[in-house]
Amino acid sequence: MNMLLFSAGVVALIVGLVHSVLGEVLIFKKLRNGTVVPTVGKPLLKERNVRILWATWHVVTIFGWALGAMLIYLSSESIEIDSRIEFLLTLIAASMLASSVLVLVATKAKHPGWVGLLLVAVLCWLN
Repeated sequence: MNMLLFSAGVVALIVGLVHSVLGEVLIFKKLRNGTVVPTVGKPLLKERNVRILWATWHVVTIFGWALGAMLIYLSSESIEIDSRIEFLLTLIAASMLASSVLVLVATKAKHPGWVGLLLVAVLCWLN
């Protein structure tokens, strides 16, 4: 088993879980009015904006989980790492690195998500 890829996959799954749970607790709970999908906007946001922000928030988690699952699958001993797999790993690493930089810059390093995303990218590249 490739422990670097397995670890990268596990980190991606954990980052996704923390992302969704904390988003619900810290952000969307305040925008909910007894419904599953938040609908309460503030002066700048209309209900439709809040709904799509909520959906997009969780879509990011789903994509992160998919990448994490792919990394765990690719960590299997039965998978031969050829040029196609290397390309996929480079793509995953680059997207995680770009996401990490985006969160780092946008939050002035105050949001810890950039660390988890960077860790996934580094673990993929070290493979």
